[in-house]
Amino acid sequence: MKAKIKDIVAKLTLEEKAGLCSGLDFWHTKGVERLQIPSVMMTDGPHGLRKQSASADHLGLNDSVPATCFPSAAGLAASWNRDLIRSVGEALGKECQAEGVAMLLGPGANIKRSPLCGRNFEYFSEDPYLSSEMAAHHIQGVQSQGVGTSLKHFAVNNQEHRRMSTDAVVDERTLHEIYLRSFEGAVVQSQPWSVMCSYNRVNGEYASENHYLLTEILREKWGFEGFVVSDWGAVNERARGLAAGLELEMPSSGGAGDAKIVAAVQNGSLSEAVLDQAVERILSFIFKAAENREEQAGFDAEEHHRLARIAAQESMVLLKNEGGILPLSKTGTIAVIGEFAEKPRYQGGGSSHVNPTRLDLALDELTKAAGGSAKIVYAQGFELERDECDAELLRDAADKAANADAAVLFIGLPDRYESEGYDRTHLRLPANQIAVLEAVAQAQPNLVVVLSNGSPVEMPWIGKAKAVLEGYLGGQAAGGAVADILFGDANPSGKLAETFPVRLEDNPSYLFFPGEGDRVEYREGIFVGYRYYDTKRVEPLFPFGHGLSYTTFEYGELKLDKSRIRDDEKVSVSLQVTNTGDRAGKEIVQLYVRDVESSVIRPDKELKGFRKVELQPGETQTVVFELDKSAFAYYNTALKDWHAESGEYRILIGKSSRDIVLEGAVEVVSATAVPVVYTANSLIGDLMEQAATRDIAKELMAATGLLAASEDEPDDMMLALMKYMPLRGTVAFSQGKFTHAMLSELLDRLNGGAGAQAQGRAE
Repeated sequence: MKAKIKDIVAKLTLEEKAGLCSGLDFWHTKGVERLQIPSVMMTDGPHGLRKQSASADHLGLNDSVPATCFPSAAGLAASWNRDLIRSVGEALGKECQAEGVAMLLGPGANIKRSPLCGRNFEYFSEDPYLSSEMAAHHIQGVQSQGVGTSLKHFAVNNQEHRRMSTDAVVDERTLHEIYLRSFEGAVVQSQPWSVMCSYNRVNGEYASENHYLLTEILREKWGFEGFVVSDWGAVNERARGLAAGLELEMPSSGGAGDAKIVAAVQNGSLSEAVLDQAVERILSFIFKAAENREEQAGFDAEEHHRLARIAAQESMVLLKNEGGILPLSKTGTIAVIGEFAEKPRYQGGGSSHVNPTRLDLALDELTKAAGGSAKIVYAQGFELERDECDAELLRDAADKAANADAAVLFIGLPDRYESEGYDRTHLRLPANQIAVLEAVAQAQPNLVVVLSNGSPVEMPWIGKAKAVLEGYLGGQAAGGAVADILFGDANPSGKLAETFPVRLEDNPSYLFFPGEGDRVEYREGIFVGYRYYDTKRVEPLFPFGHGLSYTTFEYGELKLDKSRIRDDEKVSVSLQVTNTGDRAGKEIVQLYVRDVESSVIRPDKELKGFRKVELQPGETQTVVFELDKSAFAYYNTALKDWHAESGEYRILIGKSSRDIVLEGAVEVVSATAVPVVYTANSLIGDLMEQAATRDIAKELMAATGLLAASEDEPDDMMLALMKYMPLRGTVAFSQGKFTHAMLSELLDRLNGGAGAQAQGRAE
């Protein structure tokens, strides 16, 4: 195929080559009929196919063909279920084949830096490891059907506010450990056919023309083999973008971008070889898509709806269940309250808006599940299109709740509260919903709250509800899934993929989001989400990884197959998990790693492994993790690479980031020396702390008279005085015993053979 593509490229005119690097229209690539190059179609995703049947737009304003609407990424990530995500991806791929779509634009792997980001509903997590695992398996599922994916939005696209012009200013370590790491695992594991660059600038340079991101990182470091496409309208300077690694501009520029490429090649500012390479990458995709095209493809809509229901069940998180009020009994009277019960919010707004093949309503599904044994009464409670309270609706809700055995209140964020294109300004629910909650809680103590929202909300009212089920945006089958969980026909098994703060002000990005003008500085650094809450000991409303079940699980017998490893070796971690309750259920076992003593600032703990296991009552399973260097490493800016320091690391097994139930330890021995250059301004104390330079420091102190030659160790007072003294200070304080010439010789020794020391902990 490569030879065929090179032959085709050789036959293309300059204008044709430039033309292939931009879209034909809003959704199609260009074709070249004389060389049998077909035009192929891309459509928005990622949780459902949005193939528009009429005039095109990018914000979901126009109708699209019916397709299965699965839970959005915020919910799917809460399933922590790699196999489920892959199955959803496979279903999406089949629907793309049925509609002649070559590429589904997604998934989104951007980090949830702030709960205010209007697009958080279609991103997975605040944690890069969880995010990359979810994205990788989504990609594998879609591409197993011969349909491409476009991993987006690369990179550091964490807000909608001024998204097309903002400059995300991020230090190098944070960039790699948090914001690039979320993409890296997905690229390396799954090789998406495409990566979509974001609108924003990153450290002063637009992502669409950022050579460091698109070529040095994506291709050279991660080995990406596909092509880079712009987010729709994200191109700043077309020729500069092409040179940086942006192959395809979307949508069509009406020939403007093509003309710029032709002009740049003709005036010598852009190599035609770079253009040829871009065209080869685009043609590789086009021909791969054409070869994998299934002309008679179709899909089973009912089967996909059933999968959507399972996905919704596993995506929902039981946050609170006081007194075991859930599951509800299918007897007596249940008051169902809230307009969401009959007008569900099941997906987000904007370019990912899907036209569902069918839609389950919670009110209908609860009535069906009750089967006539329980009486279901309904009250609207509030109006979704306004925030003001309606006194008549309020009274009706309170009355019906008072005359029931339990009340289920459906509340959440209306469409207008969160969407692509703008960020939220607060984490509150609408005032009329809060008023209904308070009135219903006063009338009926057995109150269950079901939330529909794409990102966290504040819950000052939580003490008035006995149970809270986080439904997220559960897709077209969410209504049935809610009924399954409330009545116990399904056991909740989701856990939060993000921290829910008590207050917006508790979030680490609060002071810096969304920035000033077009500049947003990521001053919280690596302390995003639970990395901040757990390290700072800030109590969240609900911690990362939290989620309840109708059964109970016990962990035990933690074992590590090695107590000491080199950083190029692996350690196997095993434990046993037992279902100690009387219901079958799924548990998400989470593995975190803590660096006991580090030379750099690190979080209290970081997620490095997880497994979701299904257990029958009384059943025990052994869960095994294999940890390599990446589980212990941080990004070292001197090495420009990942580095695991020598020392002890704690292996933490938890039910959430705050509920650690088992601990073990392993010692890691680093084989990598981190180079350090010593200067006259290096501190004596730094030399004293390193085994490799401690003797040199003692010699220096003795030579300068600051340490008597007979002393083996300086006393505490002398150490304190010397700790922060730069080496040049010894010349001033030695009264002629130690000269500038002697200092130069010392620096040569430190930075030469014996002095090429590794900065880090002594082994």
